[in-house]
Amino acid sequence: MAEPADRYSTVSLFLHWGIAILVLLQILLIMAADANESAARELIGVHKANGLSILVLTLIRLGWRLRHPAIPLPPSTPGWQKRVARLTHLLFYVVLIALPLGGWAASSAAQRPIDWFGLFDWPLLPIGPDRDLAGAFMDMHRNGVKLLYVLIALHVGGALKHQFLDKDNVLRRMIPVLPKR
Repeated sequence: MAEPADRYSTVSLFLHWGIAILVLLQILLIMAADANESAARELIGVHKANGLSILVLTLIRLGWRLRHPAIPLPPSTPGWQKRVARLTHLLFYVVLIALPLGGWAASSAAQRPIDWFGLFDWPLLPIGPDRDLAGAFMDMHRNGVKLLYVLIALHVGGALKHQFLDKDNVLRRMIPVLPKR
């Protein structure tokens, strides 16, 4: 039987950390837009382009993950923790696809163009102009963000638990520069 990998592939690392950085940027962009009314339109424009980038990268990551399964957690990990980890990862994929789709649908229903970093206009979804529908999509988008915050807390909390309590090298799989324990 082959030894389990002690770290994820470079592609997996790039997609994981790239998406994580973009998600953090999304949070910062919305905070900045809320704090700076005069720059809000530009910041929201970057938020939209960034969100669609997250959508594309998440779909690529999902495809990569289907062909390159996750490294199993250590055998000492209790079954309930393995199930929570699997559910958390599954929900991350759902949320990281649903949030950009919801924002895209809201922009489409509001007939607001999406400029992808000044390179081209992202096509709007074939949704007729409907302000109420746009508002409903934005409400779902905001609620999805709350779920995303819970998932981030679970994910980071689990990673820190593995690093500092279990001391089982799980975090090292995603941060290969950490010393082996």
